[in-house]
Amino acid sequence: QGQLVESGGGSVQAGGSLRLSCAASTDTATIRYMGWFRQAPGKERDGITIIDNKSGATYYADYVKGRFTVSRDNAKNLMTLQMNNLKPEDTGMYYCAATTYFSWLPSAYPYWGQGTQVTVSS
Repeated sequence: QGQLVESGGGSVQAGGSLRLSCAASTDTATIRYMGWFRQAPGKERDGITIIDNKSGATYYADYVKGRFTVSRDNAKNLMTLQMNNLKPEDTGMYYCAATTYFSWLPSAYPYWGQGTQVTVSS
């Protein structure tokens, strides 16, 4: 119930690109807001982007604007995160999450994936 599964992480050099995917179960797919969060070693989990599954509106943290793009394929219950021009500071564990109301706070999200590692070398 309420399952999210990420994939697509890996290691790249600075300036490279990666594409992450988040597959939602039937229960989770109907939840209005989905987001991507990042957690670097020793740091708190921070919100990167949120997508409103009802309106299609997207929201981004300032430090990824112009580099990351979130999208949603409702037919496949799939959310993707295209990450371009990656920087070493983008390194971390990336999680997708779902919630019923808009929030940047991880505590507002009851549904989480297991995470996928992204490593960017300089």
